[in-house]
Amino acid sequence: MLPDQDVKIEGADLPVKTKEQLRKYLENKEISSTQFDQILNRVINEYQNTRIEACEAVGIIAAQSIGEPGTQMTMRTFHYAGVAEINVTLGLPRLIEIMDARKEPSTPTMTIFLELEYGVDRDRAREVSWQIEAAPLHEFGDITIDMENMQIVVHLNTAVCEKRKISPASILEVAPKKIRERRHYRDFEFEMDDKNATILFMPKDRESYQNLFQLAEHVRNVIVQGIDDIERVVVRKESGEYILYTEGSNIKDVFEVDGVDTTRTRTNNISEISQVLGIEAARNAIIHEALSTLGEQGILVDVRHIMLVADMMCMEGEVKQIGRHGIAGEKESVLSRAAFEVTVNHLLDAAVANEIDELSGVTENVIVGQPIQLGTGDVKLIAKPLN
Repeated sequence: MLPDQDVKIEGADLPVKTKEQLRKYLENKEISSTQFDQILNRVINEYQNTRIEACEAVGIIAAQSIGEPGTQMTMRTFHYAGVAEINVTLGLPRLIEIMDARKEPSTPTMTIFLELEYGVDRDRAREVSWQIEAAPLHEFGDITIDMENMQIVVHLNTAVCEKRKISPASILEVAPKKIRERRHYRDFEFEMDDKNATILFMPKDRESYQNLFQLAEHVRNVIVQGIDDIERVVVRKESGEYILYTEGSNIKDVFEVDGVDTTRTRTNNISEISQVLGIEAARNAIIHEALSTLGEQGILVDVRHIMLVADMMCMEGEVKQIGRHGIAGEKESVLSRAAFEVTVNHLLDAAVANEIDELSGVTENVIVGQPIQLGTGDVKLIAKPLN
């Protein structure tokens, strides 16, 4: 590349991303000044041609562009990339979840990328998965109910603890605490024997067998290793590195696990992304999730339509749904709100509140039979007075 060409790219009236892509593409390539000018002119022309016309109805075009191919989508829950253990909602149900800004997706899942030294070593990747996958107490030893003495005996298997890189002492410490805090059960006492890796649980009411069996259920299922919300982790090798796929999602706690690459790890829970990483990250997640859902079905939609929808959903600093409890239900225009859903309610509320409709949008002008303020309808001709 010639020394003055960098300046020309900076000076070109192009978006930053386009300039960066052009710079990367031309890097280390020997081209003449004339060729470079031709490339730059073609890029600028293409960019100018793809810009939207003034007064264009971009919202309606975006709705058409997503809605029409959306009629070809299937209704299904799919096995993720051939992994039988993990189900992921795809197709139309997933697209509806995204647009409805659901607090919790029907099949929450995470794709966890690992740092370089963990990503190439299967054993270290498996160690990270143990730190993430929720493991109940019954996986670490034998649990027996001693009905004669009204107690539950937990004897830990030290070989299993050693394999899963967790000390018996930490399990004995965590178990009673987690039963009280996470399972909200407090009617018990316990005794620990660190030497024999044993812990005894006794119900406070020693007369009730029901309490004993209820306590046994809590003891069996209390999570002593990993993150409570993540039920299963599958380790798969893709493109030369190990990646973890999870059933369940908790991005905040996963980010605190050693070996996790926080820059690439993602979840399909958009609400969680918004809370942990902020609204801009949630907007990017909406775009990524919608594009990948459509792309998985072989449907190609220009990213700008989805970007417009994502911008509308996130522009007030929180993720809002498209429907009547979000964007459509909060429009300024009474007639526009009434045209969408629950017509009578909107008209009654507006009449009681003495609201005025400015008739500035598309829907309300169509209803009253006026030209809409888009395209040529947005241009006002004013006669210049003759002196």
